[in-house]
Amino acid sequence: MKIMKNLKSIICYDPVLFITLIVACISALFVSPSLEYFTYIDFHVLSLLLMMMLVVAGMQKVGLFSFIVASLLKLVHTTRMLAFVLMNVCFFSSMLITNDVALLTFVPLGIMMLIQTQKERLLIPIIVLQTIAANLGSMLTPLGNPQNLYLYSISSMDIGNFLKVMVVPSTLSFLILSASVFFIKSEKIVPFSEKQDVVIKRKKVIPWCGLFVICLLAVLRVIPHNLAFITVLICVIMIDKRVLFRADYALLLTFIFLFIFIGNIKNIPEISSALSKLVEGRELTVGILLSQIISNVPAAMLLSKFTDNYATLLLGVNLGGLGTLIASMASVISYKLYATTEKAQTGKYLAVFTAVNFVFLTILWSVTAFQLQFRFFV
Repeated sequence: MKIMKNLKSIICYDPVLFITLIVACISALFVSPSLEYFTYIDFHVLSLLLMMMLVVAGMQKVGLFSFIVASLLKLVHTTRMLAFVLMNVCFFSSMLITNDVALLTFVPLGIMMLIQTQKERLLIPIIVLQTIAANLGSMLTPLGNPQNLYLYSISSMDIGNFLKVMVVPSTLSFLILSASVFFIKSEKIVPFSEKQDVVIKRKKVIPWCGLFVICLLAVLRVIPHNLAFITVLICVIMIDKRVLFRADYALLLTFIFLFIFIGNIKNIPEISSALSKLVEGRELTVGILLSQIISNVPAAMLLSKFTDNYATLLLGVNLGGLGTLIASMASVISYKLYATTEKAQTGKYLAVFTAVNFVFLTILWSVTAFQLQFRFFV
């Protein structure tokens, strides 16, 4: 009974991790485990992910992100402006610190501020906009989300080509998000007091910013990722070894299980051939639709093995983060944070979230399909 309860809690905590473990085990029934499994695993991607998570966790711990938001909120006097600030903080920060970290950091701040100003009725629309903003803002850069980091690492794209592919949907996303704020009624709110100022010490922030630059240079292939990883790991231990326990190791395990599953699938000729025929020439559509079912990170990793059109696949799995709640696991973070609030209306949240997401998806999918048809920027 206790084992079943523990298993249930693990599944609820991270269902994607559990599912990837199951599919990896099932695939092992068809391709016997061997030392070849180690060749499936892309340690380059894993090292980049881990050092990014550690550095961002360190920056989060010293209060850098809270300081930035507190500074911006001094300009806020209406509900519409509050929504605009919270949304754009998620949009732009996700480009550098990933969409899930942006939501983990700024959605709780948004909840706290709306409760303080007695505007709880705006929790659902603002959190939904924050979530969409983080998912869409993150698609502009290789650092923005795990699928971008993965596809950028395995492809031959340089940063210029990457930005060229993503600039149109990212710009359009910002414009639609900005317009959507006008659906929130502008009401005056009490200015946030000076007592809410967040103070940070430069001596604590500077080392983490320096390590972030090292991570960025490694992602952009300016310095070897092995050297960067060792440097970051040693520095984290020296600065604050407790940060080592703040990384999302469940995500790393998810990647490992996916590498095993995909590697095995690739070694089953019938399935490999069928998937290649399905994906070829349909990277955008298949990427979007598959993301709705299995989430965009697993979709990117699976489909990347059956096409070399990484630019179109990149667009597909990023736009695929819109739609259902599980299309992007970052969206699940926001839902869980909202569900813990007092008098949470989870049914209403899911209805609003799904409706708004599919509106964004329809617009961006249509424009991107037109962009690809006439080869604009791609």
